[in-house]
This record gives sequence, structure tokens and C-alpha cells, in this order.
Amino acid sequence: MAIADHLRKTLDGPWHELREKSRVDLNRPEFLPHYTPDLAEARAKALSQMQLLAAEGYAGSAFSVEHGGTGNVAGAVTSVEMLAMSDLSLMVKAGVQWGLFGGAIENLGTKRHHDLYVKPLIDLDLLGCFAMTETGHGSDVQELETTATYDHETREFVVHSPTPSARKDYIGGAAQHARVAAVFAQLVIDGESKGVHCFVVPIRDEDGKDLPGVTTSDCGYKGGLPGVDNGRIMFDQVRIPRENLLNKYGDVSEHGNYSSAIDNTNRRFFTMVGTLVRGRVTVGGSAAAATKVALTIATRYALQRRQFNAPKSDEEVLIMDYLAHQRRLFPLIAQSYALGFAQNELIGKLHKIQTSDDADPHEQRELEGRAAGLKAANTEHATRAIQECRKACGGAGYLTENRLVALKADTDVFTTFEGDNVVLTQLVAKELLTGYADEIHGMSPVEWMKFATVTVGDLVKKRTAAIQILQTIIDTRQDNEEEGSLFNRGTQLGMFEDREEYLLSTAARRLQGASKREDDPFDAFNFVQDHVLHAARAHIDRVVLEAFIGGIDTCADPETKELLNDLCDLYALSIIDEDKAWFMEHRYLSVERAKAVTRAINDRCRVLRPHARELVDGLGVPEYLLGAAMLEH
Repeated sequence: MAIADHLRKTLDGPWHELREKSRVDLNRPEFLPHYTPDLAEARAKALSQMQLLAAEGYAGSAFSVEHGGTGNVAGAVTSVEMLAMSDLSLMVKAGVQWGLFGGAIENLGTKRHHDLYVKPLIDLDLLGCFAMTETGHGSDVQELETTATYDHETREFVVHSPTPSARKDYIGGAAQHARVAAVFAQLVIDGESKGVHCFVVPIRDEDGKDLPGVTTSDCGYKGGLPGVDNGRIMFDQVRIPRENLLNKYGDVSEHGNYSSAIDNTNRRFFTMVGTLVRGRVTVGGSAAAATKVALTIATRYALQRRQFNAPKSDEEVLIMDYLAHQRRLFPLIAQSYALGFAQNELIGKLHKIQTSDDADPHEQRELEGRAAGLKAANTEHATRAIQECRKACGGAGYLTENRLVALKADTDVFTTFEGDNVVLTQLVAKELLTGYADEIHGMSPVEWMKFATVTVGDLVKKRTAAIQILQTIIDTRQDNEEEGSLFNRGTQLGMFEDREEYLLSTAARRLQGASKREDDPFDAFNFVQDHVLHAARAHIDRVVLEAFIGGIDTCADPETKELLNDLCDLYALSIIDEDKAWFMEHRYLSVERAKAVTRAINDRCRVLRPHARELVDGLGVPEYLLGAAMLEH
């Protein structure tokens, strides 16, 4: 087996066969990359592609066996991720239909909803949309303004948009194709809100016309994703049967009595939205898949494009032979591998929890935090890497026939949907800090520092999938000023852990101090928000590095393993380089050693240069899904 094949199999991880099946399934003319800016044409094409997928039973893995699916959660996520290599509009549209709309029906509904809706939505006999976001509220879902008020006399819910800002906005499918919406609204009984719940609300008839009381409109042209019919929905006293409440976590009897197994409104809400975490996992993975396409195109181009004659030679130099070009692309390739291994671990956690009859609540919370962090990391990486790939290809990269501008446009919104990345990063920090926030109340500085030394360290080190491997590596740490120690994995991992521990402990201490100074809790948190976000990013970086290390350990081929180790060096050193100022300010790096980081990165780029083609082939993008006319075949 060639090195590129070993790389691809290792990076695919436990989901190699699932991803290989997708590569085979997408090898047909209908799924070749295309540039279709016309909205009507692009939307029709995306729908026809979905119909082909439905006919092949592609959506079944997203649903449990008892509801007519195959119950393969990992299969559902990886198959949608692979669609991103073909067409991001198709990926989003499929994700809305089978992931968000279908996921709401399956995870928030009960048998009456499963029997009525699941099979039709799998087969596309029922097209739906996921109506959560409003014009005035996106990330703060608990404050949505749409209401669903129970009418005791008719035993119906009345769905209403009370203000202009209550309009459901940016909803995929709402502009044209969806007939039904999963609508998130405040459940109101006798003037009292029971919190946000989800309701099945018909919005169009069979002819595509708005139903009475429903007004839909088209968002029109967007920055990208022309095949997704994003739209807006307003409700004017729309009546739906009581049974249309998705009632797994809260129900209303005929007499208007509300009941729920979860008494606390906040906990009920977060339990409900926690079941929908699969969408966030898929968005991050799909952004990563699109990034792999861009990096493959840019690297392949750099291996054929020449510029300027070499001294004493009549032949021009390949642009990939310039160190500056290697510095542009190789660290991004390394990060794609790192995030790929982290995504594999995340999918494994998701599959385990969502196929378990008795999921542990702590593991569920950890999954939600990990999903938030990796979604932010993957989508930020996509935005940065695809732009760099475009620039690395010069004018050719700006031509639509070479796909990079479309990839850039289509993935841009990924940083804000399924959760704004800043909000999600903040969520990661809160999850880390609330593990001990109650215990630190009232501690003296001495007591706090003693407590933080133990507790924060435990929080950092317990969140890993390869504990024995990592402890062995940490034991090899070389904390000296020799340049060679920067290539020591224990040193790298130790620096990541040190940064995270320090930032978490000092963030908690600053929060405690700010709380004493500020009367307003918001002001107290706002005062240290930059620090909190930095701590969360440090945590995500460390988790990703550990995943890379664990992934390397699964590689059976010694030569490929050595190449992956060089790539892991480049990832770790690049992260240290990006936060070099912090490491120097806090004396984890001397000035001389900081300079050595730059030299070490350059060294790894030179080592990896002969393997450039193998590295991008290992990213697993099939030739037929590259879609760039400039590449020589």
C-alpha cells in the first residue's frame, strides 16, 4: 500500500469504510462539482441530487431502526461531511432536511410524531425546515419571541409572531421547498410561558402556496450556497392541533395542564437542544471537508506552476519549492490532519452517546462542549485556509472554473450558523469553569491557588482519549534551551497543557476578583471575556494535539507514521508560534528559544516538501471531486 493510502486510511480512522463508500457513491455525473449561480437552477439541482440520495437510502443512517432507519449515527455524520466535497449547497440542504428537521422530529417528538413524519421525511415525500433563528434572536434561543399559546376551548396552539423581530429568518428550505416547519416558540398557557418548545407547523399547501396566516419570503442571493432556498416566515395567529407539540420533554394535556419530567426550565431547555448536537458536529466536519478540497487544489497547483528561473538554470522554479510557499500551505495541511483526528474522536463520542439507552449526563455535557469547540476550530480554519489557498493560486485561483472562490463563499457562513463561533468558544470556557466555580466562592487567595493547582490540572488532563500514550509522552518532556527539544512531543504537549492550566486558573481568579469589584454580574464577566476566550482556545488546541497523537498511534506503517510525526511537529510548533507573545510574556519561551520555533517550523516544511503530493492525497479528496480546471491530470 502506498504512503498516501496509509495516510488516508489513518486519517479516516474508525470511519474509513463509511467514507470510502461515500467516495464510491459520489462518483457519478450528477455529483460532480459545478458552478451554478442562478438561484432557480441551483435550487432545482440541489433538490434533484437529494432525491437521488433518498432513492439510494442515503438518509436512513440518520434515524433509529425502530423509526425506519439503520441507526448508524457515525454513518449519518460522515456521509453528510463527504457531501461537502461535492457540493456545499447539497450538504446544507441535506443537513437541514434529515439532520435538523428530521432530528427535531425524532429527538424531540414521541411515537405519534415518529409514525406520522419520519418515513415521509426520509423519502422526501415531506420536505421540512428548521425554524429556530429569528431576526432579533440567533444565539440566544431561550429569548425567542415567537409564541405558541394554548387555546383551552379549541384544544389548539396558536402560533404567532408578535413583533417584526420575531420573524423566523435565514431558514433553509423556507423560501421554496419546505411544506412543514419545526418551529421553536415560547409555549404559553394562561399567560405564563413554559419556555421554548418545538412545534410542527404546516406552512405551504401541495401547490407551494402559503397557508392561511403564514407569510413566507425569500432571502434571495446570499454570499454563497445558491442551492439552499433560505427564507423568512411570519405567523399571524396560525392554529395547529395540540398533538403538533413535539412532546418528549414537555407536554400539554387536553385540559391545558403542562407536565415535564424535568422541572427546571433551564435544564429542560438545555436537555432539549443538547439532543440536536449532531448538526453542530456535522457543520464542523463539513467545513473541514471543504478545506481539504481547497488544500488539495492549491498544493497540486503549486506542484505544477513555475515562476522565475533558478540561478545557473534555464528552468523556472516550482512555486512549491519556495520556503515562503511551503510556509503558506504546509501548516494548514498539518492543521487539517490534526482537526481530522479530533473530529474522529468527536464522532465516536456522539455515536456512543446517541446509540446508548442510558447516556451519562456528564458525558453529554462534555460532548456538547467538545462539539462547540471543534465546530469553531474547524470553521475558522476553513475561512483562513481556503482564503490562503485562493491567494496561493494567484489569478487562477480567482476563476470560478477552479472552484476556490465558490468554496470560500459557501463556507463563509459556517462560522456563524449552528452557533456563532465567539459564543461557542465562550460556551467551552464556561463548561470548563463551572466545574469548580461553586467551590471557589469565598476562598482566600492562598486557598484558591492551592485549590487551582490541583483542580484545574485535573480538568485539563482528564479529557483525553489516549491517557496511557499521553502520559508516556509527557514523561519524555525536555525542558531545556536546546533547539532540539522543540521537536520533543512531551515538550510540545507540556507547553500546551501549561498554557491551558495557567489561562484557566487565572481566568477563574480574575472572575472571582471582578465579581467582588462589580455589582453587575454581566460587567464582571465582560471585564475578563478576552481572557476567558483565550483559555477556551487553548483548551481546544490541546484537545486537538492529543487527538493527533492518538491518531498517529493507530497508524500501522512505520514510514507513514514517521511522516505523520513530522506533520504533528509542524502543527504543534505552528500553534506555539501563533501564540508566541503569550509564551514569551509568561516566560515559557526565552527570546532565543522563540527564534528557534521559527527555525523549527522551517525545518519541518523542508522535511515535508518531498511528500507534498502524498500529504494532500492522504486528505482523501477523490480526483473527480476536485473540480479545478487548472490542474494537470
